[in-house]
Amino acid sequence: MPRVTEGPPRPLRIDFHVHLGVYTFHHPWVTEWMKKAHPEGYEEYIRRYRDPGAFEEFLTGEGVDYACVLAELSHITTGVCTNEQVRDFCRGRPRLISFCDVNPHIFTRPGEELQRLVENEGFRGLKLYPTYQHYYLNDPRIYPLYRVAEDLGVPVLIHTGSSIFRGSRLKYGDPLHLDDVAVDFPNLNLVMAHSGRGFWYDRAFFLSRLHPHVYMEISGLPPGKLFDYFPEFDRNTDKIIFGSDWPGAPWIGRNMEAIANFNLPPGGAEKILGGNAAKILGLSP
Repeated sequence: MPRVTEGPPRPLRIDFHVHLGVYTFHHPWVTEWMKKAHPEGYEEYIRRYRDPGAFEEFLTGEGVDYACVLAELSHITTGVCTNEQVRDFCRGRPRLISFCDVNPHIFTRPGEELQRLVENEGFRGLKLYPTYQHYYLNDPRIYPLYRVAEDLGVPVLIHTGSSIFRGSRLKYGDPLHLDDVAVDFPNLNLVMAHSGRGFWYDRAFFLSRLHPHVYMEISGLPPGKLFDYFPEFDRNTDKIIFGSDWPGAPWIGRNMEAIANFNLPPGGAEKILGGNAAKILGLSP
């Protein structure tokens, strides 16, 4: 069991956006940026948590019950963390929920590859990186992925908004392109990582209000700025999901506590910090 508690159980806390610290390779500009978040001992920090047991201990210390661990096949812009790496890291550890990546430039039949990864390899979600892999979210090439994800009932987490990494093309991060997807796949859970960061906060907020299965995810956004970015943040607690973007943002517990202390409707913080994610991941309290 993820938690051992006395008395009434604490509501689940779920981090929907975690990367492995050690990739197959990172481009040097990514490594240099990561070191800024860890001014002392970055290499030792990520080496320590390349062991899944040590990482689970870290999550416990941060007050996190479950974490979604993301593969990434972004050869041009950031680097590669293979589906096999994530599969092996999460294997046999129910607290670690594996999300695969299916880059449409690599796989000629992406829908079939996603089906194989979910049914044979145990992945429980799909992560898309349009800004890094250069495609629009409503590109017909991506539709087989959405169709399989909807049929299998797995959520799709999508990078939306800006990126500072070399080679990124920001036009692909506009969440407006998800409107087509939400209309064409009405039962598919679509989660907007970073909630349109930088350019499109208003679009991400509106889409999450408009479509029943479109969610905002707030990784990489400072809690103290959330009401600036989303003036009606407190009206949308049913559609907001917490994510950290660890290890680039290592302050998981601190950020969760900041949100827990927001002046929100009753139960709102619990939904953001775990309840909404648990619903779409099929997790029980």
